[in-house]
Amino acid sequence: MILITGATGQFGSKVVEHLIKKGVNPSEISVLVRDATKATSLKEQGVHIKEGNYTDHSSMVQAFQGLDKLLLVSSNNREAIENRTEHHKNAIKAAKASGVNHIVYTSFVRKPRYEDSAIADFQNSHVETEKYLKESGVSYTILQNGIYTEMILAFLGDKVADTKTILFPAGEGKASWVLREELAEAAAHVLITKDHINKTYTLTNTESVDFTSIAQNISEVLGEKIDYKSPDINEFKTTLEKAGVPEIYIGMFTMWSTALKQQTMDKEDDTLSTFLDRKPTSVSQFIEKVYS
Repeated sequence: MILITGATGQFGSKVVEHLIKKGVNPSEISVLVRDATKATSLKEQGVHIKEGNYTDHSSMVQAFQGLDKLLLVSSNNREAIENRTEHHKNAIKAAKASGVNHIVYTSFVRKPRYEDSAIADFQNSHVETEKYLKESGVSYTILQNGIYTEMILAFLGDKVADTKTILFPAGEGKASWVLREELAEAAAHVLITKDHINKTYTLTNTESVDFTSIAQNISEVLGEKIDYKSPDINEFKTTLEKAGVPEIYIGMFTMWSTALKQQTMDKEDDTLSTFLDRKPTSVSQFIEKVYS
């Protein structure tokens, strides 16, 4: 029996989908959800629905009974980073108490000197979780996933075709962007194949790409020149404030753009290609699909 946490989310739901595609009987899949009414489609497929959440230890202990493997999808809690770390620790403690044999954890790509980056707090949450998992005594696999290619659209906004301009203060920073869909497929692969005990994998693309290249890709698809401008971070904030962008999003955009500028996510690796048995979707292929 395999259980997926966060299975009504965009990542977890795709993992379930790929497990079934790979031949796993839905009756051998369980999911942990906060609200069972949102998992109707999974239930109709024959997947077992377990109700619980990362803050309720007893609910997880009950849900994790009889499991062989647990995919611990990192919490998307939007409050303090410390809350997310505690969520992960609670789940690991519950898994151990329930006798789970193996935990697969979705972490995030990391490079040396990550402590100095704009996303240090975010990274530390994963570092602490990985450490706790390794010391738990439960066998594990850690998937250090790259930044989602889909995030490019959030950073660009929906007016690029109109303004002919990408305004984002990432400088010449590159990232090894990878589709959420393909990371979910890789997670499903790890869950049903052998030789992953106590291993840590970097799951990124084989080429890192900056926003100058992204602008060129969009230009080619639209047949119009798209410029990329990387303003000063304070100028960028002021522009967003004047446009009425909520403060929470301004903070997110500035944090991630600074991290990109610092080259914290340009770690290239071919492990994902091996798991998928093909090359991951490139940024140019993604851009062509979105803008054509």
